Amino acid sequence: MKLRSPWLIWVTGFLIACVIRLAARTMRYRIAGPDAVAHPADPHTARHIYAFWHESILAMVGLKIAIRVLIGRHADGELIAQVCCRLGIQVVRGSTTRGGSTALLELVQGGKAAHMAMTPDGPQGPRRRVQLGVVALASLTGLPIVGFGAGFSRAWRARSWDRFALPRPWSTINLVATPVLRVPASLDRDGLECYRRLLEESLLNATAAAENWAQGGAKPAAEKVGDDDSNLKASA
Repeated sequence: MKLRSPWLIWVTGFLIACVIRLAARTMRYRIAGPDAVAHPADPHTARHIYAFWHESILAMVGLKIAIRVLIGRHADGELIAQVCCRLGIQVVRGSTTRGGSTALLELVQGGKAAHMAMTPDGPQGPRRRVQLGVVALASLTGLPIVGFGAGFSRAWRARSWDRFALPRPWSTINLVATPVLRVPASLDRDGLECYRRLLEESLLNATAAAENWAQGGAKPAAEKVGDDDSNLKASA
């Protein structure tokens, strides 16, 4: 059942944020991926565009990084935005398809002191299908994209299009970073589509690796990427 009442959305968002804050104190994070990508919480990390599936927005909360995230204006997006704001995540409302140019401009202008983050399959799917917006943003700004696939040892799943994940207390959140993706400027639509497919494949692979790791599989091996001079601080 969708929440429509602004008052009910406000109350629900407040309660969910309180639960997440308490639960986050019990959660464990493990990060793996290309060792040429800096840990996103490192204050010396160069600015990136972080990309992760819409379902795993809350997986990024515990990293305590300064990000601005684009969230749709639909009813579900309002609830997610309420939760994110209460958890210290800066929110820009809009989408990459409806009125997207204004939202992207606000995301770029406001993100000069913070990383930018996008859910490339949002705001309404299809689930785990990258749209062109994040690739266009990378081409426009010159910022590299790093994707994160998330795997949860235990999580509740919403009955929404994305099966939104709410990690359970005392669970482990496993994040696997993709290789750095640099998108050239001034690409036509065919060029953007090529990089869209590359990002989608990388995110799907990272998500599969993170989910396998979360269920007791082997930690994904670091993959060297030569175009960045930082190191991923992956936990054991």
